[in-house]
Amino acid sequence: MEKLTIALLFGGVSSEHDVSCVSAQTFAAGLDEERYDVYKIGITKDGRWLYYPGPADRMPKDEWLHCPGNVPCLISPDRACHGLLLLEAGGVRTVRLDAVIPVLHGKNGEDGTVQGLLELAGIPYVGCGVLASAVCMDKAVANTLFDAAGVPHCEWDWATRAGCADFDALADRLEAKLGWPVFVKPANAGSSVGISKAADRDELRKAVQVALAEDDKVVFERFVQGQEVECAAIGNGPASATRPGEILASEAFYTYDDKYVLGTSRTLIPARLSEEKLDEVRALAEKAYDALGCRGLARCDFFVEKDGTVLINEINTMPGFTAISMYPKLMEAAGKPLGALLDELVALALARAEAHHG
Repeated sequence: MEKLTIALLFGGVSSEHDVSCVSAQTFAAGLDEERYDVYKIGITKDGRWLYYPGPADRMPKDEWLHCPGNVPCLISPDRACHGLLLLEAGGVRTVRLDAVIPVLHGKNGEDGTVQGLLELAGIPYVGCGVLASAVCMDKAVANTLFDAAGVPHCEWDWATRAGCADFDALADRLEAKLGWPVFVKPANAGSSVGISKAADRDELRKAVQVALAEDDKVVFERFVQGQEVECAAIGNGPASATRPGEILASEAFYTYDDKYVLGTSRTLIPARLSEEKLDEVRALAEKAYDALGCRGLARCDFFVEKDGTVLINEINTMPGFTAISMYPKLMEAAGKPLGALLDELVALALARAEAHHG
């Protein structure tokens, strides 16, 4: 069987750069060398693209940056190229790509931007398309579509930077609609970056400032007291989702540090729910995935309140693939070990491109 040439994108100009490097190491180590010829493309925090020919275990903590063999590169939007341009000392070398795996979390990678480049280039890629990536990244747009599709979500509101200028009017509205405490989130960010819990107006004012440092739009949500559960979903539509696993957070809420730095959160698979409730969450995950037009893969995150009410929190279109990440753990528990999962994700990317262009 002829090998497929794959570009693995990692790093990126995002607050989740470091997590991306760890997730991409998992992909680099898990892709079968007999089936794939993998070009590891690191994107630095300041936006430079470099082909990294070194070992996967140097990808975390940006150790890969210091590899003397790194070569500046870019993915050309010119479809005649259909791949990478390596800017080597002797000139430009073209590498035709069969597919791209953008293991990029957060802005400038998981929000439709890189997906747009790959659409222009005509190169198949793993994961959601331009619209679904952008929609899932913007919590205000995603929540609006959840409401329209009948996917249950907690009470919420949003405001632009200009809308936050009259703080007293904003606080009055939120107090009447959501009560205290309230969660304050930048509309476009990831991995709990810029999120605060506000119990009164003073804390709300600070929380809005924190959120506006990340984005020009802020989302406000009623505080939900419940189990945090997550489903892994896969497919080009209709979705196929696992039963949920559960996050046992060590912090007051599931923070970035809790997820990736401290390593103190724990996971349970399946979640501590009744058989009926496990199936209800899975069905809602599939409904949400399809409603927002997801393709390839996504992780669907929910809260289950004490009275059994299931509420969607968000959809993550390029979930983490670190040692503690829920998505690969859920898939393994469902009978798909990492190697088989990665093969399926590449196959889904190629099938979608074939259906789209064929």
